[in-house]
Amino acid sequence: MRLIIIAALLIAAFSVTSVSAERLHMTKKWDKTFAKSDKVDHSKVTFRNRFGITLAADMYVPKNASGKLAAIAVSGPFGAVKEQSSGLYAQTMAERGFLTVAFDPSFTGESGGEPRYMNSPDFAVEDFQAAVDYLSNCDKVDPDRIGIIGICGWGGFALDVAALDTRIKATVASTMYNIPRCAAMGYNDVNDADARYDMRVAANAQRTADYKAGTYTLAGGVIDPLPADAPQFVKDYYAYYKTPRGYHKRSLNSNDGWAAVGGISQINRAILTYGKEIRSAVMVLHGEKAHSRYMGEDAYKEITEGSKYAANKELVIVPGASHCDLYDRTDIIPFAKLDTFFKTYLK
Repeated sequence: MRLIIIAALLIAAFSVTSVSAERLHMTKKWDKTFAKSDKVDHSKVTFRNRFGITLAADMYVPKNASGKLAAIAVSGPFGAVKEQSSGLYAQTMAERGFLTVAFDPSFTGESGGEPRYMNSPDFAVEDFQAAVDYLSNCDKVDPDRIGIIGICGWGGFALDVAALDTRIKATVASTMYNIPRCAAMGYNDVNDADARYDMRVAANAQRTADYKAGTYTLAGGVIDPLPADAPQFVKDYYAYYKTPRGYHKRSLNSNDGWAAVGGISQINRAILTYGKEIRSAVMVLHGEKAHSRYMGEDAYKEITEGSKYAANKELVIVPGASHCDLYDRTDIIPFAKLDTFFKTYLK
């Protein structure tokens, strides 16, 4: 009788925790902002996160690869899709011998999740962990040799997940933003408590209006048309997201942006709380002329100063590079350094 009860409980537990995968509609054509490589095999894959959202990803595998490979999961920038910068990084690293996946975050691109265009630090960290779940169970991957690359806002979240997920052996944060810091403090930390209060008032008023309307107002896409007096970094964003160089029809930054209330929780959330406890290898990669450089340098200090695990951490500043140069400028992105870094720590 006891065995019957235990079996019944296990069946009940499985019925509660088992979640059916969402049915995604993914394009079969090559619609990336970069050329397809003849050195890798490309395919579409899906995996589910612990919230039950099915994520869409592009997998890149070196041609004629054999045995179990070291693997890298890639995402970012914040508001971009896998057909843009993350896919370029993934394909390039696959050319160098790694199995890679570039995925669309929850609520965006070809991934699932409703309502659309929402974001949260919890989901950002979870999506990376879900990619690691998938790679850890992939027949072509050595589960003891998994790394991640986060670009722009996803660089900050990559560091946050590196502090949580011990399966990750190496992390690169490229041209990183600390999104919660920006949400709360603004660029260069100009917001005070009163400014944050005003943001909360506006965001919660928008919630009330959205609920009444039964839909979500979008905001935050790259400004278009571009004002003549726009700061240089805004011009750089425009040059990537709004021109044939990087425009994509599914990219939030290329179009109308996130839901205006989509990231309200970012204001109250700090990442890197346990950055000093990251034991695995980390490279923080930033451009010398990037307006966001201070965030990368501060993150590097946060994970190294006073930490007994600082020996396998490095800060790489790319001479003359702007923030967006590290999105797609293959003549500037130091892929050779990334290759050496991952081959050193994913062995």
